[in-house]
Amino acid sequence: MKLKRYQGNPILTPRKEHPWEARAVFNAAAIYDRGLFHLLYRARGADGVSSIGYAVSSDGLNWLRLDKPVLEPLNEYEAQGVEDPRITRIDDTFYMCYVAYSGTSYQIALARSQNLITWERLGFPLPGELNKDAALFPEKIRGRYCMLHRREPDIWIAYSDDLIHWGDHQIVMRPRRGAWDSYKVGANGPPLKTDAGWLLLYHGFAEDKVYKLGVALLDLNDPTQVLKRQEEPILEPEEEWERHGDVPNVVFSCGQVMTEDTLYVYYGGADTAIGVAMCSKAEVLEFIKG
Repeated sequence: MKLKRYQGNPILTPRKEHPWEARAVFNAAAIYDRGLFHLLYRARGADGVSSIGYAVSSDGLNWLRLDKPVLEPLNEYEAQGVEDPRITRIDDTFYMCYVAYSGTSYQIALARSQNLITWERLGFPLPGELNKDAALFPEKIRGRYCMLHRREPDIWIAYSDDLIHWGDHQIVMRPRRGAWDSYKVGANGPPLKTDAGWLLLYHGFAEDKVYKLGVALLDLNDPTQVLKRQEEPILEPEEEWERHGDVPNVVFSCGQVMTEDTLYVYYGGADTAIGVAMCSKAEVLEFIKG
C-alpha cells in the first residue's frame, strides 16, 4: 500500500492576512459527513501560539475556510496552544481529542460538538500526564469507549465507560528496531473500521527524525492485537514543501477519510502547510486481505 500525492498540493497554506494562521497551517483532523469533507487544522500565528481552524470541501481537494478559529487557548493549560486535533463521530456527536500546551507541558484534552464549529470542552482524559496522539474509536468495543494515545515511544490504548475516567491501559504498537519507525510511533487519525479489522494509519521516525507514515491492521474485538503491519512507509517527505519549513523532513497526519472508492490522507508538511495523498479502496483492501 502506497499513497499518491495530489498534484495540487499543498491544499492549504498560511494566510498572512489572518494573524492567527499567518505562520503555519498543518496537522489537520478530517471527517466526511453528509456529503462534505471537513478539516479542523492546527494554525500557528505570528506569535507562535496555536489555535484550530475549520475548512470544508465538496471534493476533498478545494476548500473554503472560516476567517476565525473554532477553538482558541482558553486557560493556563492551553496558554501556548491547542494543537493537533483528531475528530471522531460517535452516534450524533463529534468528539475532538487535541493537545493542550501550556508552554512548559502538554496533555490530552477532549471537546465535543454537534456542528464541528462550536465546541464544548470536556476536560483532560489523562490529567497531568505528558501525552499526545490521542484518537477515539468511532464505536464502543465490548461495551466501552476506546482511545489510542501515546506514552513514549509506544502507541497505547485505554478504555472508559463515560469518556471521563480512563483505565485498562495497554500497549498496542512499539517501534521496530532497525526500521524507519525505530525511535517513536504514534497514531494518526481515528482507526477506520473494515470487515477484517481496524485500519490504523500512524507516524514514526528513526534516529534521523524524518517523520513518515505507516499502516497496520488491528483486531476488531481486541485492538491490542496487531494483525498486520506493513514493512515500508506509505508516505515520506519528498517534496520541497515537506522537507523545508518550520520543522524539516516531516509528513504528519491527524486524519483521513475513506469514501466509496478512495482513501484520502490529510497531512502537514514540515509543520507549515497541508497536503493530501490518496490511494484506491482496492489497494487498501489488497493490504488488508493480501
